Amino acid sequence: MLILAGFIVRYIFHKEKLGFFLLALTPVIDFILLAAASFDLYRGATADMTHGIAAIYIGVSLVYGKSMIAWGDVRFRYYILRQGSLPAPKYGYEHARSSMKDSLKHVLSYLIGCSLLLLVIWLIDDPSRTEALLSLMKVWSIVTVADLAYSLSYFIWPRQPKENPIRKKDI
Repeated sequence: MLILAGFIVRYIFHKEKLGFFLLALTPVIDFILLAAASFDLYRGATADMTHGIAAIYIGVSLVYGKSMIAWGDVRFRYYILRQGSLPAPKYGYEHARSSMKDSLKHVLSYLIGCSLLLLVIWLIDDPSRTEALLSLMKVWSIVTVADLAYSLSYFIWPRQPKENPIRKKDI
């Protein structure tokens, strides 16, 4: 919601600084969520997946924040304001490099998020109550490795431009 509010304030109301401020608050809210989840666990709650989501959000926000905002800027202008154009798709080695760059960002966000999860697990110091956080880390590990493998595949089998399908009016 904060990201959408940031874009609306930035483009509809033409308040660039306020829009940027709202967008920049996203990781702050994520840290507050993680602190609240940690406090809940500290008070004796048993962790579930929702307790770990804040750590994932923080890792993703910190690593992808700027590029997600740039991606959202382009699409908000294009789809909502009807201005500009979408970036041209990438193919071949250029696409493989771009995909690997995103996968390496994923690895960095994974390392940040898992570090935060491990910190919470260490602070709580009760494996029976933090088991769900370890499970979340295992799933995220699988997803991260799959993402890397998928990106590596583009170096072996480069993405090719799609052939133009026959349009109905051409028949």
